[in-house]
Amino acid sequence: MFHFFVAIPCLIVIARYLAPLHWPLWVKIPLSALLLLISQHHLMTYLAFGSMFSPEVPRIMVLAINWLFGAMIFLAVLQLLVDLGTAILMVIKRRRLAIPALLRYAIGAIALAMAAFAVNQAVRVPPMKEVEIAIAELPAQFDGYQIIHLTDLHISRLFETPWVDAVVAKTNALAPDLIVITGDLIDGDLEARRADVAPLQALSAPDGIYASPGNHEYYFGYEQWMAHYQSLGMQTLANQHAVINRDGADLVLAGITDLRAPRTGWPAPDVEVALAGAPANAPIILLDHQPFEAVSAAAAGVDVQLSGHTHGGMIWGFDRIVARANNGFVSGMYDVEGMALYVNNGTGLWPGFALRLGKPSELTRITLRQK
Repeated sequence: MFHFFVAIPCLIVIARYLAPLHWPLWVKIPLSALLLLISQHHLMTYLAFGSMFSPEVPRIMVLAINWLFGAMIFLAVLQLLVDLGTAILMVIKRRRLAIPALLRYAIGAIALAMAAFAVNQAVRVPPMKEVEIAIAELPAQFDGYQIIHLTDLHISRLFETPWVDAVVAKTNALAPDLIVITGDLIDGDLEARRADVAPLQALSAPDGIYASPGNHEYYFGYEQWMAHYQSLGMQTLANQHAVINRDGADLVLAGITDLRAPRTGWPAPDVEVALAGAPANAPIILLDHQPFEAVSAAAAGVDVQLSGHTHGGMIWGFDRIVARANNGFVSGMYDVEGMALYVNNGTGLWPGFALRLGKPSELTRITLRQK
Protein backbone atom coordinates (compact mmCIF):
# COMPACT_ATOMS: atom_id res chain seq x y z
CA MET A 1 0.00 0.00 0.00
CA PHE A 2 2.84 2.42 0.86
CA HIS A 3 4.55 1.86 -2.50
CA PHE A 4 1.27 2.41 -4.35
CA PHE A 5 0.63 5.60 -2.38
CA VAL A 6 4.00 7.15 -3.28
CA ALA A 7 3.44 6.26 -6.95
CA ILE A 8 0.34 8.48 -7.17
CA PRO A 9 2.26 11.80 -7.54
CA CYS A 10 4.37 10.18 -10.26
CA LEU A 11 1.29 9.10 -12.21
CA ILE A 12 -0.16 12.61 -11.90
CA VAL A 13 3.05 14.14 -13.26
CA ILE A 14 3.20 11.68 -16.17
CA ALA A 15 -0.48 12.05 -17.11
CA ARG A 16 -1.06 15.73 -16.48
CA TYR A 17 2.38 17.29 -16.94
CA LEU A 18 4.53 15.23 -19.30
CA ALA A 19 1.87 13.79 -21.63
CA PRO A 20 0.47 17.17 -22.85
CA LEU A 21 3.93 18.59 -23.59
CA HIS A 22 4.92 18.65 -27.27
CA TRP A 23 8.03 16.56 -26.69
CA PRO A 24 9.02 13.50 -28.76
CA LEU A 25 8.11 10.09 -27.36
CA TRP A 26 11.78 9.11 -27.15
CA VAL A 27 12.08 11.80 -24.47
CA LYS A 28 8.77 11.28 -22.69
CA ILE A 29 9.00 7.49 -22.31
CA PRO A 30 12.48 7.31 -20.71
CA LEU A 31 11.63 10.30 -18.49
CA SER A 32 8.40 8.63 -17.36
CA ALA A 33 10.32 5.42 -16.60
CA LEU A 34 12.87 7.39 -14.58
CA LEU A 35 10.09 9.07 -12.58
CA LEU A 36 8.53 5.68 -11.84
CA LEU A 37 11.87 4.41 -10.56
CA ILE A 38 12.32 7.51 -8.40
CA SER A 39 8.83 7.09 -6.97
CA GLN A 40 9.71 3.54 -6.01
CA HIS A 41 13.14 4.24 -4.54
CA HIS A 42 11.98 2.88 -1.17
CA LEU A 43 11.14 -0.43 -2.82
CA MET A 44 14.45 -0.41 -4.70
CA THR A 45 16.28 0.16 -1.40
CA TYR A 46 14.40 -2.72 0.19
CA LEU A 47 15.20 -5.10 -2.68
CA ALA A 48 18.86 -4.07 -2.77
CA PHE A 49 19.64 -3.83 0.96
CA GLY A 50 16.87 -5.75 2.75
CA SER A 51 15.38 -2.63 4.36
CA MET A 52 13.89 0.54 2.94
CA PHE A 53 15.18 2.47 5.96
CA SER A 54 18.90 2.35 5.16
CA PRO A 55 20.00 3.05 1.57
CA GLU A 56 23.69 2.09 1.60
CA VAL A 57 24.68 4.27 -1.36
CA PRO A 58 26.87 7.39 -1.56
CA ARG A 59 25.42 10.44 0.16
CA ILE A 60 25.26 12.39 -3.10
CA MET A 61 22.89 9.74 -4.47
CA VAL A 62 20.65 9.97 -1.39
CA LEU A 63 20.51 13.75 -1.81
CA ALA A 64 19.78 13.52 -5.55
CA ILE A 65 17.04 10.93 -5.12
CA ASN A 66 15.33 13.00 -2.42
CA TRP A 67 15.60 16.11 -4.59
CA LEU A 68 13.96 14.40 -7.57
CA PHE A 69 11.40 12.65 -5.37
CA GLY A 70 10.51 15.96 -3.73
CA ALA A 71 10.32 17.75 -7.07
CA MET A 72 7.90 15.09 -8.31
CA ILE A 73 5.65 15.54 -5.27
CA PHE A 74 5.67 19.34 -5.49
CA LEU A 75 5.10 19.26 -9.25
CA ALA A 76 2.10 16.95 -8.81
CA VAL A 77 0.58 19.39 -6.29
CA LEU A 78 1.31 22.43 -8.48
CA GLN A 79 -0.11 20.69 -11.55
CA LEU A 80 -3.32 19.84 -9.70
CA LEU A 81 -3.61 23.48 -8.61
CA VAL A 82 -3.12 24.64 -12.21
CA ASP A 83 -5.73 22.12 -13.37
CA LEU A 84 -8.16 23.34 -10.73
CA GLY A 85 -7.58 26.98 -11.66
CA THR A 86 -8.01 26.19 -15.36
CA ALA A 87 -11.26 24.31 -14.67
CA ILE A 88 -12.65 27.27 -12.71
CA LEU A 89 -11.71 29.68 -15.53
CA MET A 90 -13.37 27.36 -18.08
CA VAL A 91 -16.60 27.48 -16.09
CA ILE A 92 -16.43 31.28 -15.78
CA LYS A 93 -15.56 31.87 -19.45
CA ARG A 94 -17.70 28.99 -20.74
CA ARG A 95 -15.10 27.77 -23.18
CA ARG A 96 -12.29 25.26 -23.33
CA LEU A 97 -8.86 26.52 -22.28
CA ALA A 98 -5.41 25.05 -22.84
CA ILE A 99 -2.64 25.30 -20.27
CA PRO A 100 0.24 27.25 -21.85
CA ALA A 101 3.50 25.33 -22.22
CA LEU A 102 5.31 28.27 -20.61
CA LEU A 103 3.22 27.83 -17.45
CA ARG A 104 4.09 24.12 -17.37
CA TYR A 105 7.80 24.93 -17.65
CA ALA A 106 7.43 27.53 -14.90
CA ILE A 107 5.84 25.16 -12.39
CA GLY A 108 8.48 22.55 -13.28
CA ALA A 109 11.22 25.00 -12.39
CA ILE A 110 9.41 26.02 -9.20
CA ALA A 111 9.05 22.37 -8.14
CA LEU A 112 12.77 21.71 -8.67
CA ALA A 113 13.68 24.83 -6.66
CA MET A 114 11.26 23.97 -3.84
CA ALA A 115 12.66 20.46 -3.61
CA ALA A 116 16.24 21.73 -3.49
CA PHE A 117 15.33 24.09 -0.65
CA ALA A 118 13.39 21.34 1.19
CA VAL A 119 16.35 18.94 1.02
CA ASN A 120 18.70 21.67 2.24
CA GLN A 121 16.41 22.36 5.21
CA ALA A 122 16.24 18.64 5.99
CA VAL A 123 19.97 17.94 6.08
CA ARG A 124 21.31 21.08 7.76
CA VAL A 125 22.61 21.09 11.32
CA PRO A 126 19.43 22.07 13.15
CA PRO A 127 18.96 25.47 14.77
CA MET A 128 18.56 25.65 18.52
CA LYS A 129 14.99 26.04 19.79
CA GLU A 130 14.19 27.36 23.26
CA VAL A 131 11.33 25.78 25.21
CA GLU A 132 10.23 26.41 28.79
CA ILE A 133 8.15 23.85 30.68
CA ALA A 134 6.50 24.69 33.99
CA ILE A 135 6.02 21.82 36.43
CA ALA A 136 3.78 21.91 39.49
CA GLU A 137 5.73 21.35 42.72
CA LEU A 138 9.09 21.36 40.93
CA PRO A 139 11.72 21.63 43.66
CA ALA A 140 13.47 25.01 43.74
CA GLN A 141 16.76 23.19 43.12
CA PHE A 142 15.54 22.32 39.60
CA ASP A 143 14.10 25.72 38.71
CA GLY A 144 16.10 26.79 35.65
CA TYR A 145 17.39 23.26 35.03
CA GLN A 146 18.37 22.88 31.36
CA ILE A 147 17.90 19.79 29.21
CA ILE A 148 18.99 19.34 25.62
CA HIS A 149 16.45 17.15 23.83
CA LEU A 150 17.68 15.37 20.70
CA THR A 151 15.62 12.90 18.74
CA ASP A 152 15.43 11.18 15.36
CA LEU A 153 19.06 11.73 14.44
CA HIS A 154 18.77 8.88 11.90
CA ILE A 155 22.55 8.64 11.56
CA SER A 156 22.96 7.09 8.14
CA ARG A 157 24.53 7.63 4.72
CA LEU A 158 22.65 10.94 4.74
CA PHE A 159 23.69 12.07 8.24
CA GLU A 160 27.33 11.03 8.42
CA THR A 161 30.27 11.79 10.73
CA PRO A 162 30.69 15.54 9.88
CA TRP A 163 27.01 16.22 10.62
CA VAL A 164 27.13 14.23 13.88
CA ASP A 165 30.31 16.08 14.90
CA ALA A 166 28.56 19.41 14.31
CA VAL A 167 25.47 18.40 16.32
CA VAL A 168 27.62 17.21 19.22
CA ALA A 169 29.69 20.41 19.21
CA LYS A 170 26.57 22.59 19.13
CA THR A 171 24.98 20.60 21.96
CA ASN A 172 28.04 20.73 24.20
CA ALA A 173 28.48 24.45 23.57
CA LEU A 174 25.10 25.05 25.23
CA ALA A 175 26.44 23.49 28.48
CA PRO A 176 23.18 21.75 29.49
CA ASP A 177 22.63 20.03 32.82
CA LEU A 178 21.31 16.92 31.08
CA ILE A 179 21.10 15.52 27.54
CA VAL A 180 18.30 13.17 26.47
CA ILE A 181 17.74 11.38 23.15
CA THR A 182 14.31 9.95 22.43
CA GLY A 183 15.09 7.22 19.92
CA ASP A 184 15.79 6.63 16.23
CA LEU A 185 19.45 7.48 16.61
CA ILE A 186 20.43 5.37 13.61
CA ASP A 187 19.51 3.83 10.28
CA GLY A 188 21.70 0.85 9.51
CA ASP A 189 23.52 -2.05 11.12
CA LEU A 190 26.18 -1.45 13.74
CA GLU A 191 29.13 -2.25 11.49
CA ALA A 192 27.82 0.09 8.79
CA ARG A 193 27.32 2.98 11.24
CA ARG A 194 30.05 2.45 13.83
CA ALA A 195 32.25 5.33 12.60
CA ASP A 196 29.33 7.71 12.09
CA VAL A 197 27.94 7.28 15.64
CA ALA A 198 31.38 7.52 17.26
CA PRO A 199 31.17 11.33 17.78
CA LEU A 200 28.23 10.81 20.17
CA GLN A 201 30.80 9.65 22.72
CA ALA A 202 31.87 13.29 23.06
CA LEU A 203 28.44 14.43 24.34
CA SER A 204 28.88 15.88 27.80
CA ALA A 205 26.56 17.02 30.59
CA PRO A 206 26.99 17.00 34.40
CA ASP A 207 23.94 14.80 34.97
CA GLY A 208 24.64 12.49 32.04
CA ILE A 209 23.32 11.45 28.65
CA TYR A 210 20.23 9.26 28.52
CA ALA A 211 18.63 7.53 25.53
CA SER A 212 15.42 5.61 25.00
CA PRO A 213 14.79 3.42 21.92
CA GLY A 214 12.75 4.37 18.88
CA ASN A 215 11.15 2.11 16.30
CA HIS A 216 14.25 2.18 14.06
CA GLU A 217 16.43 0.61 16.75
CA TYR A 218 14.29 -2.51 16.36
CA TYR A 219 14.91 -2.67 12.60
CA PHE A 220 18.70 -2.94 12.90
CA GLY A 221 19.66 -5.13 15.84
CA TYR A 222 18.10 -3.65 18.95
CA GLU A 223 20.25 -5.47 21.50
CA GLN A 224 23.51 -4.62 19.72
CA TRP A 225 22.63 -0.99 19.35
CA MET A 226 21.47 -0.50 22.93
CA ALA A 227 24.71 -2.05 24.19
CA HIS A 228 26.72 0.15 21.82
CA TYR A 229 24.96 3.30 23.01
CA GLN A 230 26.04 2.42 26.53
CA SER A 231 29.62 1.90 25.35
CA LEU A 232 29.48 5.48 24.01
CA GLY A 233 28.65 6.81 27.47
CA MET A 234 24.86 6.94 27.26
CA GLN A 235 22.59 5.38 29.86
CA THR A 236 19.74 3.61 28.09
CA LEU A 237 16.26 3.61 29.58
CA ALA A 238 13.91 0.91 28.30
CA ASN A 239 11.04 0.53 30.79
CA GLN A 240 13.47 1.87 33.40
CA HIS A 241 14.13 5.05 35.32
CA ALA A 242 16.99 7.00 36.83
CA VAL A 243 16.91 9.49 39.69
CA ILE A 244 18.72 12.80 39.36
CA ASN A 245 19.54 14.40 42.68
CA ARG A 246 20.37 18.06 43.21
CA ASP A 247 21.05 19.35 46.71
CA GLY A 248 18.71 16.80 48.29
CA ALA A 249 15.87 17.16 45.74
CA ASP A 250 14.97 14.40 43.26
CA LEU A 251 13.89 14.41 39.62
CA VAL A 252 12.82 11.12 38.02
CA LEU A 253 13.82 10.48 34.42
CA ALA A 254 12.08 7.45 32.90
CA GLY A 255 12.27 5.89 29.45
CA ILE A 256 10.17 3.22 27.79
CA THR A 257 10.48 0.88 24.84
CA ASP A 258 8.84 1.68 21.53
CA LEU A 259 5.43 0.51 20.30
CA ARG A 260 7.35 -1.47 17.67
CA ALA A 261 9.10 -3.59 20.33
CA PRO A 262 6.55 -6.44 20.74
CA ARG A 263 6.65 -7.18 16.98
CA THR A 264 10.33 -8.09 17.32
CA GLY A 265 10.07 -10.07 20.54
CA TRP A 266 10.97 -7.31 23.01
CA PRO A 267 8.85 -5.99 25.93
CA ALA A 268 6.08 -3.55 25.09
CA PRO A 269 6.32 0.00 26.47
CA ASP A 270 5.20 0.04 30.11
CA VAL A 271 5.22 3.26 32.11
CA GLU A 272 4.22 1.49 35.33
CA VAL A 273 7.23 -0.86 35.09
CA ALA A 274 9.49 2.05 34.21
CA LEU A 275 8.42 3.96 37.33
CA ALA A 276 8.48 1.02 39.76
CA GLY A 277 10.51 2.01 42.82
CA ALA A 278 10.79 5.68 41.87
CA PRO A 279 10.77 8.13 44.81
CA ALA A 280 7.30 9.35 45.68
CA ASN A 281 6.35 12.94 44.96
CA ALA A 282 9.36 13.58 42.72
CA PRO A 283 8.55 15.19 39.34
CA ILE A 284 8.64 12.68 36.48
CA ILE A 285 9.99 13.27 32.98
CA LEU A 286 9.25 10.45 30.52
CA LEU A 287 11.20 9.70 27.35
CA ASP A 288 8.81 8.04 24.88
CA HIS A 289 9.80 8.03 21.21
CA GLN A 290 6.21 8.08 19.96
CA PRO A 291 3.65 10.54 21.35
CA PHE A 292 0.74 8.23 20.49
CA GLU A 293 0.03 7.01 24.05
CA ALA A 294 0.56 10.30 25.88
CA VAL A 295 -2.83 10.03 27.59
CA SER A 296 -1.72 6.80 29.29
CA ALA A 297 1.46 8.49 30.49
CA ALA A 298 -0.57 11.34 31.98
CA ALA A 299 -2.80 8.84 33.78
CA ALA A 300 0.33 7.21 35.26
CA GLY A 301 1.34 10.48 36.91
CA VAL A 302 3.99 11.67 34.46
CA ASP A 303 4.59 15.44 34.59
CA VAL A 304 6.44 15.88 31.29
CA GLN A 305 6.69 13.60 28.25
CA LEU A 306 9.34 14.21 25.61
CA SER A 307 8.77 12.56 22.22
CA GLY A 308 9.81 12.66 18.59
CA HIS A 309 8.97 10.20 15.79
CA THR A 310 6.74 12.53 13.74
CA HIS A 311 9.56 14.74 12.39
CA GLY A 312 7.07 17.55 12.91
CA GLY A 313 5.15 16.40 9.85
CA MET A 314 8.05 17.54 7.60
CA ILE A 315 5.95 19.65 5.21
CA TRP A 316 3.32 22.23 6.06
CA GLY A 317 -0.07 20.70 5.22
CA PHE A 318 1.26 17.14 5.24
CA ASP A 319 1.69 17.54 9.01
CA ARG A 320 -2.09 17.22 9.40
CA ILE A 321 -1.92 13.70 7.94
CA VAL A 322 1.00 12.81 10.21
CA ALA A 323 -0.96 14.14 13.21
CA ARG A 324 -3.90 11.84 12.43
CA ALA A 325 -1.53 8.86 12.49
CA ASN A 326 -0.15 9.93 15.89
CA ASN A 327 -3.32 10.47 17.91
CA GLY A 328 -3.39 14.16 17.02
CA PHE A 329 0.15 14.94 18.20
CA VAL A 330 2.69 16.11 15.64
CA SER A 331 4.78 19.12 16.71
CA GLY A 332 5.37 21.35 19.70
CA MET A 333 3.74 21.60 23.12
CA TYR A 334 0.49 19.96 24.19
CA ASP A 335 -1.42 19.87 27.48
CA VAL A 336 -2.53 16.26 27.91
CA GLU A 337 -4.78 16.03 30.94
CA GLY A 338 -2.41 18.23 32.92
CA MET A 339 0.78 16.61 31.61
CA ALA A 340 3.09 18.65 29.38
CA LEU A 341 3.84 16.78 26.15
CA TYR A 342 6.58 18.15 23.94
CA VAL A 343 6.89 16.65 20.44
CA ASN A 344 10.26 17.53 18.93
CA ASN A 345 10.40 18.08 15.14
CA GLY A 346 13.55 15.96 15.06
CA THR A 347 17.27 16.64 14.97
CA GLY A 348 17.52 14.73 11.68
CA LEU A 349 15.00 12.57 9.83
CA TRP A 350 14.59 9.37 7.85
CA PRO A 351 16.75 9.48 4.68
CA GLY A 352 13.86 7.99 2.68
CA PHE A 353 11.93 11.28 2.94
CA ALA A 354 14.53 14.00 3.48
CA LEU A 355 12.32 17.02 2.84
CA ARG A 356 11.29 19.88 5.13
CA LEU A 357 9.12 22.89 4.31
CA GLY A 358 7.76 24.95 7.18
CA LYS A 359 8.58 22.23 9.72
CA PRO A 360 12.24 22.86 10.61
CA SER A 361 14.52 20.45 12.41
CA GLU A 362 15.51 21.44 15.92
CA LEU A 363 18.09 21.03 18.64
CA THR A 364 15.90 21.75 21.63
CA ARG A 365 16.95 23.37 24.89
CA ILE A 366 14.28 22.83 27.53
CA THR A 367 14.34 24.91 30.69
CA LEU A 368 12.31 23.65 33.65
CA ARG A 369 10.40 26.22 35.67
CA GLN A 370 8.32 26.13 38.83
CA LYS A 371 4.62 26.52 38.18
